[in-house]
Amino acid sequence: MQSRSRLQSILATLALHLGAAALIGYFAYHAYNGDHGLVAKRNYEQEMKALEAELAGLKAQRRAMENKVSLLAPTQLDPDMLDEEARRQLNFINGKDLVLLRSK
Repeated sequence: MQSRSRLQSILATLALHLGAAALIGYFAYHAYNGDHGLVAKRNYEQEMKALEAELAGLKAQRRAMENKVSLLAPTQLDPDMLDEEARRQLNFINGKDLVLLRSK
């Protein structure tokens, strides 16, 4: 009987260690590949950099539009901008303009 209880003790210890190793492996796997793991963090950072670059481009575009709108403000009207916008909207050209026709 002595050998049987010693074998049970060894098997119980082995099962405990294997269960603990499996539990640690499970959490380690999900810490790396899970929804909030290291891979997801890297993907979030890459997406954030891309969105920040897009935001910078949109801010530059907005500044350019605001500058163009400020040139058309009624308080300080820029005659060149008014002429350019009127020609664009009315589809007119000046007699002194050089027009280049391109075939498509």
